[in-house]
Amino acid sequence: MKVYDITRDLSENGVLYPGDVRPRFREIDNGQYRVTEMTLGSHSGTHIDAPSHYLEGGRTVDEIPHGVLVGPARVLDCSDAGGIIGPGSLAGRLDGARTILVKTWFSGRREFEPGYPSLSPEAAEMIVEAGITCLGTDAPSIEAFHGDGSVHRRLLGSGTVILELLDLSAVPGGDYFMVALPMRLKGADGSPVRAILWDKEEES
Repeated sequence: MKVYDITRDLSENGVLYPGDVRPRFREIDNGQYRVTEMTLGSHSGTHIDAPSHYLEGGRTVDEIPHGVLVGPARVLDCSDAGGIIGPGSLAGRLDGARTILVKTWFSGRREFEPGYPSLSPEAAEMIVEAGITCLGTDAPSIEAFHGDGSVHRRLLGSGTVILELLDLSAVPGGDYFMVALPMRLKGADGSPVRAILWDKEEES
């Protein structure tokens, strides 16, 4: 079975969205065993945006149904889309999908770039109308760096959860099975996730 780990390393040197918490790790050795003290943000590394990230009273990460984050997923190669992923990049490619993972030129990049590929409001509307319940991107955010939050609010308000900062660099476009589970952080607006894909035909 071909398995793809699409999770970025969670490290102090990972891609950091401006204003987010820089991950820090400190090993504590008491002579008999070691533990690591960790400082993380809820959106550190590869992570999930719960509705409460933008919507007051929205579902928190521990309230997202498991079925949204486990099951069939379609990787769309949009590497030629440039800085904006518009409806033309999605047209005719969403039918029959419930999870869409958008692969862009940002996959594999190791430093933040404000011009990362982002979803246009019109494309977000297309995602909602198609009934997509989980939308992932390999970029630092699904929305443009200078966006006003409307793309997040439209997606999260419709029940579409968002995965950000995936690593799809080694994954060809196509249909897969996905597991992308967050930590069970009670009341949190997001969480780092471990996201894995495997070939759909291997499951059948």
